[in-house]
Parts: sequence; structure tokens; C-alpha cells
Amino acid sequence: MMSVGPFSVHVIVVVLAALIAWLVARSMQRAEPNSPRKTAAHLLLDALLVGLIAARLGYVARWWPEYLATPRSILAIGDGGFDWWIGLPAAVALVLWKSHHARALRRPALIGIAAGMLAWAAAQGTLATLQRATPSLSALQLEGMDGSAVSFDKPIGKPVVLNLWASWCPPCRREMPILAQAQSDHPGVVFLMVNQGEQAPTVQQFLAQQGLSFDHVLLDPLSEAMQTFGSRGLPTTLFFDAQGKLVDSHMGEITAARLKDVVEHRLQP
Repeated sequence: MMSVGPFSVHVIVVVLAALIAWLVARSMQRAEPNSPRKTAAHLLLDALLVGLIAARLGYVARWWPEYLATPRSILAIGDGGFDWWIGLPAAVALVLWKSHHARALRRPALIGIAAGMLAWAAAQGTLATLQRATPSLSALQLEGMDGSAVSFDKPIGKPVVLNLWASWCPPCRREMPILAQAQSDHPGVVFLMVNQGEQAPTVQQFLAQQGLSFDHVLLDPLSEAMQTFGSRGLPTTLFFDAQGKLVDSHMGEITAARLKDVVEHRLQP
């Protein structure tokens, strides 16, 4: 559910929606007599590019302090940071402007955009349904640093951010200071750092060397959490509500902006 091969399922959804929009625009123009030289499909690709750039810039502006702290993360588009309500008007505006003297392009391009948005919305609804069917936090059986069994048979009563990581994973190492800061900034959220496949001494040594302090560090010797939640790689960050239900997920290195966005808008009451 979380990925298709190395790609996030959300990226696959956007690509498929764009492909549907392009195909619809192309087929619509074929039915139009006396079509101009520039095709509606090409215009749609221009609009898609402008819309994505506008959506990204809008998101970056909204979370500017977090991106300013690490400017390189602005280019980390894999964090899913796009504001569709900014990108869509920008794409439509470009179509209207460029088709001012070629009206035959306007209708196919706009219908293509509408078809793409409908496909994207339908896919988002399907993903939300699948996510509700994903195992809850109670499915996990982990170990404490002292080797004791840790289970979640009862809801914690607070939202949970669960990070799957390993000390040998470079993106895990890079994002851990961000998670440590988020733990400090959001005391009402429980951060569970679940190590995958390593022993307690290795984990303790790594955290001490990096100067990292987390309230809850757990072990998953057999990496069963990755299998339970369908993660294809590390790091993976899972977001659970106070009842232990999965409400969002992120595979790969997460930015400070994306983490804060999900915590404040998906986990907070």
C-alpha cells in the first residue's frame, strides 16, 4: 500500500492522473476539426509543469521557517509537499492564457485537466479506504532496550509517530535530528523509534555517538513491522491517531516541513 517498487504510491497516483489527463486531451482534440498546429496534449503538459511548480512553491512558502533551516530540502519533492489548491488555478490560468488565440485548444485541455483531477480524487479515496484496512498499532510486538516484550493491546491515548530505522541507513541518520526536535516541539504526541534488525548495544552506541535522545526507543529484531505495514525500505514514518489507527505514512527521508504538516493537521485535534 505504501509503495510500488521503489516509488511512493502517491507519486504513482500523480503520474497516472497526469497520463489520464494527457490521453483525454489528446483524444478530445482528435475529434475537433481544423485543430491548430500546437496540440492540446502539449499545452496540458505545459500546464502540468507550471501547476506542479506553483503547488510546490505554495507549500514551501507555507512552511518557510522549516525549509529555511535546511534549504536543500526545498528540492526534496519526494516529501509530498504540494498544495493542489494553488497548483490547479495556476494550471488552468496557463491554459486560458495560451489558448487565447487558439480556442480549439482550450476545451480539450480543460477537459483533460478535469479528467486528471477526477482520477486523482478517486485514487485518493481508494488509498484512504485501503489505509483504514491497514493493521493498527495493536498488531505490533516489539522489544524494549532491556529485551522485555512490548505490545500495544490498549490504545496509548495519544497520537503516535512511529519511525522505522536502522543505524546503517544514511537517510535514517539524516532525518533523526528532525524527529528529535519534533518530539521536543510536540509533547502531546508519542514518538516511537523502532529499530529494524539491530541489537540493543549497537542502537545504544549509535544514539550516544550522535548525541540523540528519544523517550521511546524499541527494537524489532526480525523487522516484522516492515512486513506488517508493507514498507519496502527505510526509513519509514507511520502516523497513528490516539486510537491506534494509521492515518498517514511516509516512506523515505522526511523533511521537517512535511513532518510538522502531518503532525499538526492529521494528528492534532
